[in-house]
Order: sequence, then structure tokens, then C-alpha cells
Amino acid sequence: MMVSSHVNGPARAVHSPAGWGLSLSRLFTSHPIAVRAGSLGLFFLIWEIAGRVPISYAFPTFLETLYAFVAMLLDGSLLAAYGSTVQPLIIGIAISAVVGVGLGIVMGLSRKAEWLVAPLFIVLQSAPMAALIPLITFVYGIGLVAKTLAVIMLALPVIVLNGYKAVRNANPSLVAMCRSFQGTRVQQITKVIIPDASPVIFAGLRLGLAAGFIGVILAELLITPTGIGDLITYHRSVANYAEMYAAVVSIILVSTLTLAALEAFEVRVLRPEKKRG
Repeated sequence: MMVSSHVNGPARAVHSPAGWGLSLSRLFTSHPIAVRAGSLGLFFLIWEIAGRVPISYAFPTFLETLYAFVAMLLDGSLLAAYGSTVQPLIIGIAISAVVGVGLGIVMGLSRKAEWLVAPLFIVLQSAPMAALIPLITFVYGIGLVAKTLAVIMLALPVIVLNGYKAVRNANPSLVAMCRSFQGTRVQQITKVIIPDASPVIFAGLRLGLAAGFIGVILAELLITPTGIGDLITYHRSVANYAEMYAAVVSIILVSTLTLAALEAFEVRVLRPEKKRG
């Protein structure tokens, strides 16, 4: 939107705030990848400037961190660390997904199950897990079982509560329509309620995966010095701050790519209508 100005001279076109907002909106929708790349580039530039000031002796520049990241990839230390980290993460997320989705559906369909189980997971979700995770070592030691339980403790409540809310808030009009066509209770659940709740259930799985990443890193930092947590602890102890930041950045990168892949799988396989839309 433009308005003309005739004050002190010939008419000039002046962009209104609404016009600028519309232009930015068109830019975001027409070139989303370019906008994201630009925002990342701006963030990395600010990081580089802050590291060169420097704001702290322990804060490396972006280029130093990038060099350390590439070096850790080439010498195999980063891949070896993730080989140890991924195992309890996969086991814990698989158990949490199966148990969590099942419990969430049962709680959403049954008031009795909701009264019995929901308070437990609400408490678990609000509890300070960072303080509870070290207690696992007193029972299960510092091995694979302890790390897997740490993943389950953070991922399971998220998946259960999202599944429960999704089923409980399924579209009542669709359920009534199925009932009016003489649909059985099993048909209502399998053909109406669960398909209608599946987007929120899958969102819960993504959130559970993100929580599982937090759980496994906390376990490696607090329980047993292995995997990517051991890399962070070691490089911090010997003041290799660029390597320490590179390990932290790698966690963000791996979790982001994993969540993006999970979302792409949901869109392409389970919800193709969203892709067409």
C-alpha cells in the first residue's frame, strides 16, 4: 500500500507500515528457504563478531567452532560418540512410543483409566527430571539400562498426555455420524477416533523424541561419561572450548534433522493430504 505526499515538493510515494508488512509476508511465503538461510547467516555473523570481541575467553568464534566440528568428524570421534548415544535413545524412544501411544488411547477412551493413570504422568511431566536421573544409578548402575530409563522418564509422559488429549478431543460430530450409520464401538475407535487424533498423537511423538534427546544427554552428563556427553565433559575439562561448542551444536543439528525427517515421514506417508494442501 502506498500513499502520495505533496508537501514541500512534487508527489512522492510513501510506503505505509501495512505495505511493508505485506511485502515481508510475501517474501516469507514465496522464498522460505532463502529467508531461513538468511536468518541463519545473520545468527552466525553475530556469533562470529561476539567471539572476536570477545565476550568471554570461553566463547569461541563461529569459524573456530566450525573448524573443530569438521576436525571431529574427520577423526571419527564425533561419530563414535553418537554410536554410543544413539543406542539407548532408539531403545528408549521405541518403548516410549509403543507404551505411550497405547496408554494415551486407553486413557482417552476410558474415564477410569484416566483417573488412575493421568495424575501419575502429569506429576512426572512437571517433576525436575535432572534431579531424579542420578537416582537411577543407585538402582541400575551406570550402564545402558540407566541411560534408556532416563530417555523413557522424559519421553513417555509427553507421548502419553498428548495421545490422551488427542483421543479425548476427537471430533464428536464424526463419532455421532459413525454411530448413526450403525457403526460398532470398535469401528468408531479404529475408523474415526484414532484417525482424527493421529495428527496430535504424531506431534506428541515428535515432542517425545525431543525430550528423549534431552534425557540421553542428561544421562551421559550426570550418570555415565560416555557418548556425546563425554565429549562435552572432556573438552570442557581441558579448556578446548571450540570442540565443546562443536559437540553441543552437533546435538542441536542431529535433533533438528531427526525431527524434520519424522515430520516429513508423517506428511508423505501418513498424511499425504497435508502435502497436497
